[in-house]
Amino acid sequence: MSETFYTACADILALCQTQKDNLEALLDPQSGFAPQLRHLCEQQLSDLRGEGNATPEEIEALRMECSTWALLQAVMPARKTEPPLQPSARSLLAANPYTPTSALAQATMAASRSLSELVVVREWLHDTAPPPPHPDASTGYWRFTKHRVTQGLRTVNIGRAAENVVREMDPDAVVREAEIGRRRGKLCRDAHQPWRAASIRGSLLFSWPAISTTRQDDAAEEDEENPDLWHGNQRRALWKTTCTRAALDPRVSSTERALYAALAPSVQTSGVLKSACRTWEDALWATISPSGREEEGEPSEEEEEVWRADVEQELQALATVQVQEGLGAEDPFHISQLHIILDRTDALLDDFASRLRDGAYDPESSEYPTMTRFFAHLCLYLQMIDIAIILEAYLQVLEGAGQRSLIAMYAGALGDNAVERYALFLTSLALSADPAERRTALQRAREHGLDVPRVAIVTAERTIERALDTLPSSPAEEAEMLLVRSIEWTVVEAETSDTALEQANVILRYLLARGRVNVARVLLDLLPPELAAISTPEERAAEYLDYRQFFIAWETLERVKECQTLEASQMSRDSRTTWLRDYGNLVSSGHEQILKLLTTDWLVPDAEIPATDRRSRELTRIRQLFIPELILRLHTLLLSSRTHIPDNVRHALSLANTVADSRYMLFTEFAGENGRRLKEYLAAVRTAMLAGLEHGGSDPFRAVL
Repeated sequence: MSETFYTACADILALCQTQKDNLEALLDPQSGFAPQLRHLCEQQLSDLRGEGNATPEEIEALRMECSTWALLQAVMPARKTEPPLQPSARSLLAANPYTPTSALAQATMAASRSLSELVVVREWLHDTAPPPPHPDASTGYWRFTKHRVTQGLRTVNIGRAAENVVREMDPDAVVREAEIGRRRGKLCRDAHQPWRAASIRGSLLFSWPAISTTRQDDAAEEDEENPDLWHGNQRRALWKTTCTRAALDPRVSSTERALYAALAPSVQTSGVLKSACRTWEDALWATISPSGREEEGEPSEEEEEVWRADVEQELQALATVQVQEGLGAEDPFHISQLHIILDRTDALLDDFASRLRDGAYDPESSEYPTMTRFFAHLCLYLQMIDIAIILEAYLQVLEGAGQRSLIAMYAGALGDNAVERYALFLTSLALSADPAERRTALQRAREHGLDVPRVAIVTAERTIERALDTLPSSPAEEAEMLLVRSIEWTVVEAETSDTALEQANVILRYLLARGRVNVARVLLDLLPPELAAISTPEERAAEYLDYRQFFIAWETLERVKECQTLEASQMSRDSRTTWLRDYGNLVSSGHEQILKLLTTDWLVPDAEIPATDRRSRELTRIRQLFIPELILRLHTLLLSSRTHIPDNVRHALSLANTVADSRYMLFTEFAGENGRRLKEYLAAVRTAMLAGLEHGGSDPFRAVL
């Protein structure tokens, strides 16, 4: 092996060691530990074959290591993670009696972890099997067969000429050169034997997306084009019975009997199938294939236990099976693969260690470096996975026991994943923790060496995501409060002020675009005044100041209402004078504040950002909601206060000029709701014009002069 190969292995290990607490990263099908080592072995195997310097034993050992890493990647994710919940076959049938066979088989397989693993192992065997020889037949017979036989007759040398040609008048002789499996359908079509291809296609499960309540992967590409078409075999029971009879019929050739035994494996045909096996992989495939019970329905717990014990016993027999070709059952990699399939990796490592101590392996052999390298990385791989799983499980125990004060300490032991895991715990607190508890939780993170600002930011982000995901379906008040109180995580530390400003804008924009003014005001009250002093980035700071400007004006309008309720018919002269002064000041302040908001670029989206951008859409929606509302409220306020402040009629009519001014384009914000708000405002302006004539005179413009 080259030095670069060993260095590359060490680099992969070093990279994964930094992610040892991230189970998802370790098991990733592309960048996980096992896939990377498999890819590295494939590259090294290609290099050795190209150079031609390696012995056949070295090449075979490297190929077996590559295959074993592929097996580990196939089975470990399912064992170390919880699969998503899927409906059972019974529930599918209860919901839809016409559920296709493919959907029922998928549900049956998902209900049994052992069955799912066997299917995964079978797919691994398919993926790592050598490619079948392609039949060289284009006109119904082997190419050059006729020419060779003719040449043999011409030279009176039939024996030698017939060595490499078909020896019988059998149109099905092409089957002898094809592999056992579904790919034979294409091979038979290429050999102009469509009848055989049709019989092989009977192995496809019946699938019809149009009548299925679940989406299946079978024939997925075809289904996307036309989901109304059905695929597969509608009468698989009859087809399987026919295959079984063909496999057990002694009059049929042995190769064809093995073919049909492989297409429809069962306990009855297992003897025929195993008799055709030549390698250890063939024997493994023949052992697990009859165990696939995808179409037999969901068994009871007792039946499942008996079936699992039978399968395990049959797999154990592979440790002593005799093979005709390839490496035998005693090969270390075959032993490893069998232990991995049986989920006995601890026993595998103990056995290998004891054999090393006893000197059972020759250090001078060509396979020894490959074998020891594999087992060394296997130990480290399993250790990294188990550490992450065990710590994760204990953190869940601590959460369930209410030991919140201890979680930060144990989460800190997760290394690179510590922040994410502790943030996940803090997110789970939801509304149960008050602000003081949240500060205490962040303080514990600092005590145990966690990055507190990062914990706060991630927790706030996860809380916002959780709230937004649940808002459409959950009670609005609870989800909205969860969204609002998410800001409590990022306002604790000064280092997270910029993030708090950004998140505050996002939440305020979301709430105001949906008209939730009171909820948005609760959020504004939670924000520290220091946020208003942040000046960069300018766009974010300006947006936040626009929200504060809006709520100042909105609150002034409400204070005017409160002040109006204080007016009484029986008031002393001093009290009425004081009330009129306060009332006039509030009306004047509200007028000035709203007029300033209307005549500045309040929440105007950036023209360079596409209108389809979410932020632009929400800002546009806020302007369409609240600019007409503010204009109507201000107009009504000015008009209703004319008995105390007569000059406000002129201000109300002057407001109409501001709305119509092309510099501000305020009239465009009335376009929503089919112009309903514009009609309301025009009616209000008409009322103001009539109010200008209340004190006599016929000039309608006198009130605005």
